[in-house]
Amino acid sequence: MGIIANYQYLSDKNLKKLKTFYEKKAKVFEEVEDENERVKILLDLDKMWDALHFVLTGVGSSEPIKNNPLSEAVVGLVPIEDVEEYLAYTEKSRVKDIVLALEHFDIEKAMENFSMEECQKADLYPDIWDYEEEADEIKEELMDCFQNLKDFYKKIVEANGNVLVTIC
Repeated sequence: MGIIANYQYLSDKNLKKLKTFYEKKAKVFEEVEDENERVKILLDLDKMWDALHFVLTGVGSSEPIKNNPLSEAVVGLVPIEDVEEYLAYTEKSRVKDIVLALEHFDIEKAMENFSMEECQKADLYPDIWDYEEEADEIKEELMDCFQNLKDFYKKIVEANGNVLVTIC
């Protein structure tokens, strides 16, 4: 088991609840998660979220870039402080910018420049960068994750929703 990233639809009602009551942390988080499961717009990037952030931005997710929709696509826009797991949300007003940025990102070109060595130097999660013989498989997985992330955000736009990001 490792640290995985999950993305899900967040209704306006639940976003308001999250913003208003996040001090109550676990209880509100569980309630919001349960209610959001009724709308089945979910994405699990498994363990490739940090590497995908690196491919999209040139830095690991521990250094989110403010006002960068590609960074926000992976780590969300507003992190919730003082909770055990990483929890962040992105409001619907920003989701269209994320979709536009993902649409204009050239993943094929990024994969041409992809380097296992650079990922290792950046100390990205997961620690798989010594396995050079698996580079093609990892590139393919990153391309799939990118496409899935782009598709997820498009569905969120269609549903006029917000996004909840959890990394734990």
